[in-house]
Amino acid sequence: MDKLRITGGRPLEGEIRVSGAKNAALPIMCAALLTEHALALENVPRLMDVATMAKLLARMGVELGPQRDGRIELRAARVSDPQAPYELVKTMRASVLVLGPLLARCGRARVSLPGGCAIGQRPVDQHIKGLQAMGANIAVEHGYMDARTERLRGARVVMDLVTVTGTENLMMAATLAEGSTLLENAAREPEVVDLARCLSAMGAKIQGAGSDVIRIEGVASLGGARHAVMPDRIETGTYLAAVAAAGGKVRLAGAAPETLEATLEKLREAGARLALEGDAIGIEMAARPRAVSLRTAPYPGFATDMQAQLMALNAIARGTALITETIFENRFMHALELQRLGAEISIQGNTAVVSGVERLQGASVMATDLRASAGLVIAGLVAEGQTVIERIYHLDRGYEALEGKLAALGARVERLR
Repeated sequence: MDKLRITGGRPLEGEIRVSGAKNAALPIMCAALLTEHALALENVPRLMDVATMAKLLARMGVELGPQRDGRIELRAARVSDPQAPYELVKTMRASVLVLGPLLARCGRARVSLPGGCAIGQRPVDQHIKGLQAMGANIAVEHGYMDARTERLRGARVVMDLVTVTGTENLMMAATLAEGSTLLENAAREPEVVDLARCLSAMGAKIQGAGSDVIRIEGVASLGGARHAVMPDRIETGTYLAAVAAAGGKVRLAGAAPETLEATLEKLREAGARLALEGDAIGIEMAARPRAVSLRTAPYPGFATDMQAQLMALNAIARGTALITETIFENRFMHALELQRLGAEISIQGNTAVVSGVERLQGASVMATDLRASAGLVIAGLVAEGQTVIERIYHLDRGYEALEGKLAALGARVERLR
């Protein structure tokens, strides 16, 4: 199993380009199930999760061209097998996003329940509730959701809690439903907006994406489209946090600064100098960061996917920070690994108290989830000596060419096979 070895203590300098967003690419790939015409995507990141989604769609009968230079074409002229088996869903929870499109297009779907998740409960009850309101019959048996409908009908769906994948699933299903669908308490994340842009290019009628109320007028059919996936705001934030912790001067090209306001504010508070130039973000850090407290929240609040990265920054900051996690109940597992590097962190319920130390020491650590892995990478960049991160398959799920991009900025990073 691959490992990552980082020799810390070197500031980051240079320029890199941000990849397309994993969390936008995956639902947009599922949107190909809604039409018999070709969906041509650009700026698609080369990641393990993207490959898994491509494998799942191909199993259903979707024709996929090779992924070259961030481009891939999908065509679901015929959906031969509307099923998502456990062996694929268990490795990538986003596989549940095929449920809505399959019901809308085929009138039936058999999708495995995602099962457990290391960072906490991520139930699909809101997906089921919304589709049932639209007229689907769904039975949960033997670990699968078996769903059928003659045709989905528009409905008013008030979600009990904000769910990104739930909003995306219901929005896709509603595009082909009869009549009007109103999604209330919808997720406002930029990835939801990007999916709506793609669906609109395919001929869907969607209003309000990016707000907590989305209205969709169903149409008889959707066509093909060409769509460029939005930049990955979490990848962008991760590299910015790395520079804020390690020091240096870096320019990130191909970013989307408007999707990162909460993260940028915290980095400014930590002492980083930021320059926003169109789709580029420049960051300069010449001193040890200041501690910054934060509380995770649904967008536009501070993203839970950036919590581990800011914990790593706070581990070497001046002062003490309180980090409160409100989204996932088990998302502090990286704190124990950071302690192995010398971080002073105590957990009190859903709050971590991080007292910054002047320096961390390199050691062997283990990644527990995707964003925890990113936090450990940042810690390794600032630690004295060598840090070896095990189980980096988590990183390969969500960061394209991580060690190559860090090396381009002067970091000493190598993959051990």
